[in-house]
Amino acid sequence: MKKIIYGISNYKMAREDNYLYIDKTRYIEKLESLNEKYLIFLRPRRFGKSLFLSTLQYYYDENSAHEFEQIFNDTYIEANPTPLKNSYRILFFEFSGINIDGGIEVVYSGFRDNIQMAISRYFNDYGYEKYIDELKNIKSPLGLIKHFFSVAKDDHIYLLIDEYDQFANAILAYSMKDFLEIVGKGGFVRSFYEVLKGATQTGVVQKMFITGVTPITLDSLSSGFNIVSNISNKKEFNAMAGFVHKEALYSLEESIFARCQDIDREELLEKIKKWYNGYLFNGESTDRVYNATLLNYFISNFNYERCKTPTKMLDSNVASDYKAIMKLFNIGDSERNYKVLEELIENNSVTGVIKDRYDLNQEFSRDDFITLLYSMGFITIKDEITGGLYNFEIPNYVIKILYFNYFAVEVQQRNNFTLKESFSDIVTKLLLGDEEPFKNQLNEVIKTLSNRDHYGFSEKHFQVITLSLLSFAEFYFIDSQPELDNKYPDILLIGRDEKVPNNYLFELKWMKSGDNYETTKQKGLKQIEGYRELDKVKAIPKLRNFLLIGSKDGVEFLEQ
Repeated sequence: MKKIIYGISNYKMAREDNYLYIDKTRYIEKLESLNEKYLIFLRPRRFGKSLFLSTLQYYYDENSAHEFEQIFNDTYIEANPTPLKNSYRILFFEFSGINIDGGIEVVYSGFRDNIQMAISRYFNDYGYEKYIDELKNIKSPLGLIKHFFSVAKDDHIYLLIDEYDQFANAILAYSMKDFLEIVGKGGFVRSFYEVLKGATQTGVVQKMFITGVTPITLDSLSSGFNIVSNISNKKEFNAMAGFVHKEALYSLEESIFARCQDIDREELLEKIKKWYNGYLFNGESTDRVYNATLLNYFISNFNYERCKTPTKMLDSNVASDYKAIMKLFNIGDSERNYKVLEELIENNSVTGVIKDRYDLNQEFSRDDFITLLYSMGFITIKDEITGGLYNFEIPNYVIKILYFNYFAVEVQQRNNFTLKESFSDIVTKLLLGDEEPFKNQLNEVIKTLSNRDHYGFSEKHFQVITLSLLSFAEFYFIDSQPELDNKYPDILLIGRDEKVPNNYLFELKWMKSGDNYETTKQKGLKQIEGYRELDKVKAIPKLRNFLLIGSKDGVEFLEQ
């Protein structure tokens, strides 16, 4: 079995070391067919952008011409090479590793050092070795890039920038003032890009491809860098990063299905679709896209000896990435943003438009926030209502769990709850059959919130809070899909393997003022009886059934 590309973003290494490669080289031809030389392509974190950028590097680099057949063997572009193959010198900036701890001074140093390393690499690759030592004496990013273009003024350059906004987004999450200081007029980031713009006008930079997550930094640079065309939402590039279903299936055929031939293929396909699929980046596209990095994590960590899914379906490093970027949720009116998130969690959908650009000197609007969520991959297009107005939805289970985790922590911090135990410890005890810690914590939260907002609190709020607390149960799949006519349980906790000692069904009822307790109770118990007759519920072993009756006075747990 070929090795799986996970944590590998170097195209040449992936091909030479016999990694399983999903051929994306047809997009090289599509990019060249555009009437644009300078492009930006935005996708959520961990989506495979860096590997594609590396593919462009080796395809266009004049130094790689001698190895073209070797590293592009059996790809689309080998059979269909373009006229610009191996025609440029490559200047490659990679900004994802810049440290932001320590403020603007630390970011400034990291930005400068990354530029210095990229220029040094270029000078070494293309015969300018004598200029490398001079770089050590240049202390500013602006000075470095100006010096570079004075040396390489006669070259034909393809400029590649990976994760152009990673460090800027991190700063923005903490301080709008600091962000505008570095990207606004006179800021060191804007000054750097102004020089790049000038290099396109002189002809030394002939092509450019930039990757990132959001358009915020680009928009904030304004006229300082208004030369790039954003292709992120174009239909033909919907799946340039990530996997469509046939690509995901091919990956499974070459790995899990090849070694675990008796596995239930349809069940596994449905599982990975639920966890990692769902993204749509153009309303007219029909192919939804898997997060390639997460799917490759699943394949890499699959238990091939027992033919079992990984214990953890989400890599903790990826979870940390997403949780860090969630700090951007506080841009602008944090209360209004919170209401949007609450609406998403309650309804799994929200309506809005995708803004063309941001102006952070103006009010950060609801649609600005929705566009931010879309860019970061926290929502995706469900369908288009009418010209530019979309229904958005949470794309998959990974993102849904991250939302619930975030919501639970927000509820705790906003209401100053003191946890006697961590959320994880509480649901671990639930796993072992002790529901008391979960019951006590839920009771405290519901009493506090419902009394503060008694008239606005509803069964939907009750369900969201319950799901948020349960979302820390990594050893369960949380199934929450209420269907019409109450024919599906509010919450099912289903163990991820047969070792889980207890599975749970929760039916939730909310008592408003004037409601009859006995009527509410009997209705809930009757519904549970009906659920237990469903084939899906019958198939769940070791199932414990609870009716949770909530009110402003707390929560009652009734086991049936």
